[in-house]
Amino acid sequence: MRVVSGIQPTGNLHLGNYLGAIRNWVRMQDAMEDGSTCLFFLADLHAISMPHDPAELKSATLEMAAALVACGIDPARSVLFNQAQVPAHAELQWLLNGTARMGWLNRMTQWKDKAGKNREGQSVALFAYPVLQAADVLLYQATHVPVGEDQKQHLELARDIAQKFNNDFASEDAPVFTLPEPFIPPEAARIMSLRDGSAKMSKSDPSEMSRINLADDADAIMQKIRKAKTDPEPLPSEAAGLAGRPEALNLVSIYGAMAGRQVADVLAEFGGQGFGAFKPALGELLVETLAPISARFRELKQDREALDAILARGAARARELGRPTLDATYRALGLVRG
Repeated sequence: MRVVSGIQPTGNLHLGNYLGAIRNWVRMQDAMEDGSTCLFFLADLHAISMPHDPAELKSATLEMAAALVACGIDPARSVLFNQAQVPAHAELQWLLNGTARMGWLNRMTQWKDKAGKNREGQSVALFAYPVLQAADVLLYQATHVPVGEDQKQHLELARDIAQKFNNDFASEDAPVFTLPEPFIPPEAARIMSLRDGSAKMSKSDPSEMSRINLADDADAIMQKIRKAKTDPEPLPSEAAGLAGRPEALNLVSIYGAMAGRQVADVLAEFGGQGFGAFKPALGELLVETLAPISARFRELKQDREALDAILARGAARARELGRPTLDATYRALGLVRG
């Protein structure tokens, strides 16, 4: 089993990032059996498909690496790297551009969403983004790719590209690419803003009080939970009682996600109590879980040399794993290299 997954480097990481994606990566790594491999990469090549600040991208890439390691990704057990240090990603994308079809890319819903009405003004990189995603996983002969609802279409495209390439340029008994299977991770918690239960927790929210940052210390976490928006009613004893109460649902959901419990179980314990009792319990649970992560994250962020070494070692291993596939792709296309 070989699992490949990537994440765009974004700064100011928060609780939503941890519960939504990073924690599932750690669980996948820990569940790997001998002989299986997890490759986790920071998608900095994908990041340049949209307008960006180069200095911010560089900083965010290192910050994301620090966050992943602090949260439990072990560079000794998983291959952790950033795309830009493995040129084979971009090379394979170009080779696959001859197989991908404009019609396939035009149907990508994320292209339509991100381009909006100004498609002519968008970068070619944004349009061809799914081909690079295909290269990301096909390069390593991935057997499984973790996908959420928003990425299923892109994985289907990667399979279509792989299948057409194998049909056009390889024999049936010696395909160049493995067709990756989707891996549906445990349902990720949908974490909302602490100031508005109808909006996702986001780094772009101007209010620091709207989110729990991975860099927050215990005092900051407790203060943010204490001041989180709620309503005057006590917690219900059953989940149905949270209907129409988005802030209450959000706090209960956060507690459940952190404790590994269902909302119904949380309400069975706290139902009938007010937020004056529930908030301190939630804050203490968050501090207990996040304090070691926050401390390690802040420590790693200051150690540029250690982060550079982690990414360099991961990239060297990734280049080694990807080289046979890239060589086979060149040969299949009849391209002569020195």
